[in-house]
Amino acid sequence: MTPDTVIDIIREALWLIVMLATMIIGPGLAIGLVVSTFQAATQINEQTLSFLPRLLITLIVIIVMGPWMLTQLLDHANGLISRIPYLIG
Repeated sequence: MTPDTVIDIIREALWLIVMLATMIIGPGLAIGLVVSTFQAATQINEQTLSFLPRLLITLIVIIVMGPWMLTQLLDHANGLISRIPYLIG
């Protein structure tokens, strides 16, 4: 196994991590921005007002996108496992 192969495997894994984390964090960030703008406009400084919508949207995204994210993880793991004989020998 060459260093280039190792770098490619790590690059693929890191890209998968970034993609999956963005799918979860992105909508929560957008909702947090909308709620913060609403709070600034109305001068309501309630901490739970910003927390609850972000929590709910994060749970909804995990429920809706969970099967796709699991498929991506399993495809990556299966690809690594199927490449083991070629990587070793």
